[in-house]
Amino acid sequence: MEIELLRKENTPENVIDHCEAVYKKAMKIASNFDNVDGDLIKKGALLHDIGRSKTHDITHAIEGVEIAKKYSYSDDILNIIERHIGAGITEDEAIELGLPKKSYVPQTLEEKIVAHADNLVSGSEEVNLDFVIKKWQRRIANSDENIKKLIELDNELIKPFEE
Repeated sequence: MEIELLRKENTPENVIDHCEAVYKKAMKIASNFDNVDGDLIKKGALLHDIGRSKTHDITHAIEGVEIAKKYSYSDDILNIIERHIGAGITEDEAIELGLPKKSYVPQTLEEKIVAHADNLVSGSEEVNLDFVIKKWQRRIANSDENIKKLIELDNELIKPFEE
C-alpha cells in the first residue's frame, strides 16, 4: 500500500528505491530488539521520504507529514517522517535551517531505527558509518555535532549487536 501511495504522489522512482532499501535496513536493525513495532517501522521507512515528491531540500520532512496527514496516517508515522532528517535536528538547528521551530530529534525506538537506517543507505545501497561521516564532513559545515549524534545512534542501535 505504501509503495502505491508513493507512486500516487509522483515520488521519483529512485526515491522509491531508496525508501525500499531504508525499509530493508531498518528491519535488519529492528531485528536486534524484542520491543519494536515492525509494522510501524515498515510504514515509516517506506514513507519517510514521501515529501521528496514535492521538494528535495530539508523541508521534505515537513511536506511528507502534510501528505501523510491527507491519508490519515497515525501520529507515530507522522513523527517518523518528520524526525528522520539527519541524526536529529534540535530546535536551535531547525531555526538555523529555516524549519519551523521545534525539535526534530527522533524520540522512540522506531523513529531512531528509521532515521539511522536512512543515514546508512545512500541511494539504494547500504553504506557503513565511516562512509556517512566522510560524506557529512564534506557536505555539512560544522558537522561535528551532527556526527556526534550519528555515532550516538549507531552506538545505541548497532554496535551492541555486532559480533
